[in-house]
Amino acid sequence: MKNLFLPMSQKEMKEAGIDQLDFVYVIGDAYVDHPSFGPAIISRLLESHGYKVGIISQPDWKDDASIAILGKPRLAFLVSAGNMDSMVNHYTVSKKHRQKDAYTPGGVMGRRPDRACIVYSNLIRRTFKDTPVILGGIEASLRRLAHYDYWDDKVRRSILMDCGADLISYGMGEHSIVEIADALNSGLAVKDLTFIAGTAYCTKDVSSVQDGIRLPDYDIICADKSAYADSYKIQYKNTDAHTAKPLVESYGAQGYVVQNPPARPLTTMEMDDVYALPYQRTWHPSYDKLGGIPAFDEIKFSLTSNRGCFGGCNFCALTFHQGRTVQVRSHASILAEAKACTQEKDFKGYIHDVGGPTADFRHPSCKKQLENGVCSKRQCLFPKPCPNLEADHEDYLELLHKLRGVPGVKKVFIRSGIRFDYVLADKNPAFLRELVAHHVSGQLRVAPEHVSDAVLSCMGKPAHHVYERFVKKFKEETEAIGKKQYAVPYFMSSHPGCTMKDAVALAEYVRDMGFMPEQVQDFYPTPSTVSTCMYYTGMHPLTGEAVYVPRNPHEKAIQRALIQYRNPANEALVREGLTLAGREDLIGFDRKCLIRPKKGEAVKTASRQKEERKQKKKTIRNVHKKKNRK
Repeated sequence: MKNLFLPMSQKEMKEAGIDQLDFVYVIGDAYVDHPSFGPAIISRLLESHGYKVGIISQPDWKDDASIAILGKPRLAFLVSAGNMDSMVNHYTVSKKHRQKDAYTPGGVMGRRPDRACIVYSNLIRRTFKDTPVILGGIEASLRRLAHYDYWDDKVRRSILMDCGADLISYGMGEHSIVEIADALNSGLAVKDLTFIAGTAYCTKDVSSVQDGIRLPDYDIICADKSAYADSYKIQYKNTDAHTAKPLVESYGAQGYVVQNPPARPLTTMEMDDVYALPYQRTWHPSYDKLGGIPAFDEIKFSLTSNRGCFGGCNFCALTFHQGRTVQVRSHASILAEAKACTQEKDFKGYIHDVGGPTADFRHPSCKKQLENGVCSKRQCLFPKPCPNLEADHEDYLELLHKLRGVPGVKKVFIRSGIRFDYVLADKNPAFLRELVAHHVSGQLRVAPEHVSDAVLSCMGKPAHHVYERFVKKFKEETEAIGKKQYAVPYFMSSHPGCTMKDAVALAEYVRDMGFMPEQVQDFYPTPSTVSTCMYYTGMHPLTGEAVYVPRNPHEKAIQRALIQYRNPANEALVREGLTLAGREDLIGFDRKCLIRPKKGEAVKTASRQKEERKQKKKTIRNVHKKKNRK
C-alpha cells in the first residue's frame, strides 16, 4: 500500500520516487498530517505548488547525522519548534520541568531541546553550511525582534541573531512561504529575499529599506525599560497588513534585523484551499506502537472555522502572530470536513468544537477594517464595544445549524471560547438561545479572568459587571428550557496590576460561586504580549502608566493559592495572603471566612478590624498634631 504521508526516511523517499527533496522541514513536534498542526499546512501547501517536501521530526540534536537523514534539500531547510514555544512546552510558569509533552509520541518529555529553533538551525549549519535555513512557527514568529525572555529574565536578541538562519516567515506563513519557495526556485539567492511580506531578515545595509521605522537600538532597550516599552508600542502598532511599515532594529557592528510588514490575510477561498489539501488527518504510522500523539486527541473531531482575533486580550500573542483581522472558511469547506469526520471509525457522533481563537467571530469587526485595516489607536471591544463594531452571529448560527444536520452528527459543541461581551453586544438574542439549547455539554467555559476592574483593565478585558450580566442571561435562557447547565469561569492569578487585595477579592468571588475552579492559570510572561511587556517594564506600553507587577515567585504562589483556598495544601499560603492584604477577618468560623483559625489564634471580625484601622488612623493623626505643636 502506498504511503500517502510526506517522506520521513530515505526508504519513504524511494517509495515516492524522489531522488532529492526541494525542502526538508525540521520540526520539534511529532509529524501529524492534520491542518491543526502548522507544519502540515506549510508542507502540504508547498507540495500543492509542485515542491517535494520531506519531514525530519524531533531529530537527535546531539547527533549531527540526525539532520542529514533525508540528504541535502535542493532549495532550503525549513525549521519550526512546533505548535508551542519550546520553553513553554518544557517549563511551567514556576520554571519547573513539565512531566509530559503532548506533541511527542506517548507524551514522552525530552524529545526536543530548549530553544529548539536555535538548536536545530545551528545543527543544520554545522552540516550544510551554504543551504538556506528558513524559520517559521510560533517560537520564531514571536521572537523575530528583540524580546523579553522570562526564562533568562532578560531581553534577548532577535532569534535570527542567535541561530544563523537566513529568514523568518512569521505569522501563519502561507503567503510568504510560497513566495520564498518560488523566489529560490527561480534562482534568487536567499540574501536577496528582502522584499517578501511576512518575513524578517538580517542585513548589514538598510539603505534599501523604504519608508521604514527605526526601533530603539538593542543596547538601548536592554539598558532602559522605558525604551523597551516604546519599541514594543511601535511593533504593536505595525501588526496590520494594510498599515504596517518595515521595522528596523540595530545590533551595532553585528548589523540590523529588518521586519517587513505582515503578509495580507487569507481570503475565504484561500482558506478553503488550505483546508482542502490532502491531509491524512492523523499521525505518521511510525508512532502507532509508541501510543500515538496525545495532542491529536484534543482536536481530531474539532473544526477550525476562523483565524485572527480582534478581541485584543493583552496576555495573548495573537495580535503578533495571526493578527486582528478575522479570516474565515466557507460553510461548504467546514461541512466537507465535518462529513469526513463522520467517516472515521472512532467517530461517536460528537463534533467537539467549531471555532478558532474566538469561536463566535465569523467576520471582521467592521467594514472600515476591510478597507483600512484595524485601528492602531483603539480596540474593538475594550474598554467597551466600539460604536462601529458589527456584532452579528447570523452567519455562525447558520453554520452551526447546517452542521447539526450532517448525517451521523449527534451534537456540535463549542469549546474554543466565546467572547461574552461580543454576545451581549449582539442585539439579537438568537445566538445565546441556540448556544444554550444545542451547543453546551453541561458546562460552558468562559474567561472573565478576574473580578477587579483595575486588573481587567490591565488585561484588556471588559469590566466585571459585563460578565455578571452575561451569566445572568445565560442562566435565564438555561432555566427557560429546563436544562441544568453552568457557565464555568477561567481565572488568572498574578497578572500585572493584580495586588494582594485584588487576589483576595477574587477569592471571595470564588467563595460566593460555591465551587472551586479546577483550573487556574498563573500569568505566564510569554514573548511578544502587552502583558509580558508590563511584567518586564512595570508600565503599560500603550499608555505609559505605571503598573504594579507581582514578580516574586512566592507572591505569585500566594495569589494562585487564594483562588483555590479550599485545598488544604494551600492553607499556609492563603493565611499569609490574607494577612498581607489586611483581611484577617476572612480567617474564622463565619460562612464568609476562607480558612479556619489555628488553635489559640484570635479571630478578627470585620467590625473589629474596621475599629482597629480607625484607631490606628486616630493615633497617627495625634502624632502629627503633637509634631505640629512642637
